[in-house]
Parts: sequence; structure tokens; C-alpha cells
Amino acid sequence: MRPLKEKISITVDGDILQKIKEKAENDDRSLSQYINLILKEHLKEKK
Repeated sequence: MRPLKEKISITVDGDILQKIKEKAENDDRSLSQYINLILKEHLKEKK
């Protein structure tokens, strides 16, 4: 069973959002999936 997901609202700089959108598209992922992946990787590095 997949973990439950929660909706949030955040504000990001326009240039950052555009870069993340481009990277998500290049990786064939939705923006939400890509941001989730980035956050998971970041948290792993911080352990």
C-alpha cells in the first residue's frame, strides 16, 4: 500500500519553479512527483 499523501501550498521563486518544471519534464515525471523525489533525496543526504 502506498503511503498517504497530503496536499500543501508553497511559494517558490519563479526561476526555481521553471527549472524544476523543466527537470521534471526531462525526467518524464509530474512536477509533484519530481519535487517529492528531490525532497526524499535531500533528506537521505541529511541523515
